[in-house]
Amino acid sequence: MAKGKTNPEFMTGVPELLILRLLSEREMYGYELVQAIEAVTGEEIKVGEGVVYPILHALEAQGCLSSKRKPVNGRTRVYYATTAAGKRRLGTLVGEWQRITGAITLAMKGSKHGIA
Repeated sequence: MAKGKTNPEFMTGVPELLILRLLSEREMYGYELVQAIEAVTGEEIKVGEGVVYPILHALEAQGCLSSKRKPVNGRTRVYYATTAAGKRRLGTLVGEWQRITGAITLAMKGSKHGIA
């Protein structure tokens, strides 16, 4: 990925997939997710809070996440965790991701269709 371009057009849906994946391991708050996405992707994918929070709110409204407020150092943070519906949604997204990336990998090889 080109440095400086953090959200190319083909990234639609990727932040949701990464958020659900990370929250399936442990609960986190929004900014923690921003940092975790960058860390687990080797700094290749960078999303801001302006991307993460709308996804968190939408997933919570859909019943895929639960939230709870916790006081931390005099502040209140909202921690999110996956629900059973969220785990099912993650499974669906992972299946779709594997299908699409497999198809793209085949297309990139190109030799089956006379493309050099």
